[in-house]
Parts: sequence; C-alpha cells; structure tokens
Amino acid sequence: MRIVAVTACPTGIAHTYMAAERLEKAARRLGHTIKVETQGAMGIENGLSAADIAAAEVAVFAAGIAVRDRERFAALRIVEVSVQDAIKDPERILGALVG
Repeated sequence: MRIVAVTACPTGIAHTYMAAERLEKAARRLGHTIKVETQGAMGIENGLSAADIAAAEVAVFAAGIAVRDRERFAALRIVEVSVQDAIKDPERILGALVG
C-alpha cells in the first residue's frame, strides 16, 4: 500500500519526529511504501509533493494540532490518530489500513 503521512505535535519537537520515524519503520516491516511530512517547530519538513499525494492510497495524520494545508489530501481517505498512538503502536495503525 502507498501511504502518505503527516506528523505534528503542539511543540513540534521530539514527538513529531519520533512518530515519523516509527511510522516509517513500521511501514517497511509491513511491506508498505510511506512518505512522511513533519510539521514541527522548524515548519514543514520533507514536504509531500502533489505527485506523492496523488500516488498514495491513504493519508495518515498523526497529529495533536491541526494539519497545515489539509485540503491537499481531499481526494484521499484520511486516518487520524494521536501522535502518541503513532509512537506506541504504529503497526496496529498501518495494519488497520488494509482491508
């Protein structure tokens, strides 16, 4: 499955990047392709292109704040989870996408 994700937390420091890393590792273990955009204290990093979004089958928002430029994902199924859930159990989140 091709997945795009956005991670963002209120302070935009550690948890934003921890969630991104955990989702990326879980996706590889489960055989998915994922690209993750972080929206943190440094602004948007690893920004998803229009082509990235168009090629995806689903978007995962692991966020404790509003995702910036959310309208980019209007054509996709969006799954919203907490940043903590993405850190603690990314396999469950990504495993639930199939089906």
